[in-house]
Amino acid sequence: MAKPGTQDFLEIDQIREGMIVLKNKGLRGIMMISSLNFALKSVDEQEAITYQFQNFLNSLDFSLQIVVQSRKLNITGYLEKVKGLEASQPSELLRMQTASYYEFLKSLVEGGTIMTKTFFLVVPYTLIEAQGAMGSEAAVKMPKIPMLTEEQFQRCKSQLWQRMEFLALGLKRMGLQAIPLSTAELVEFFWSIYHPREAEIGYYPEIPPELTQESRV
Repeated sequence: MAKPGTQDFLEIDQIREGMIVLKNKGLRGIMMISSLNFALKSVDEQEAITYQFQNFLNSLDFSLQIVVQSRKLNITGYLEKVKGLEASQPSELLRMQTASYYEFLKSLVEGGTIMTKTFFLVVPYTLIEAQGAMGSEAAVKMPKIPMLTEEQFQRCKSQLWQRMEFLALGLKRMGLQAIPLSTAELVEFFWSIYHPREAEIGYYPEIPPELTQESRV
């Protein structure tokens, strides 16, 4: 009996045209969200942002998943570059300042792990919703695990893009930028989840040209 592979445990059937197609034929889009330093805002700005976020949540008629990805920030290469610059400085003062900067960075690394955080929104759309938009009778007749035709995929994709555009507009009111991940970026996103050590040093697998050439809608 063959041992189950990683793909057997994943709910992902395929990734195409900037969309994740699940095994149950549901679609997911992922948007990377910028951040802002809430603590540095004035009281009035904080209240305005909180009010906008409240309105944003109340405007939703579908579910969302917020993902915060924490990664170790590997700056070994940068440290080596700073060390190399130390010897090439034209004056003793600059060499001392570069050496001091190097020791400062080194102490930060030795004192604890430097982390970076990235924020994402996972946006869903299902064939049930698409069938429901066409009428309750069609939704009732839909099989439990439907075969997703090209026409159904394109219709669901169009509706999912509309949702992401709506979210991007709502987040913009709070000073946040939202960018949907392309097919190649989605592949790298999931690859880095299951290969964190390689991703930490900036190693990613080679993406086929046909995936990297796909443009965002």
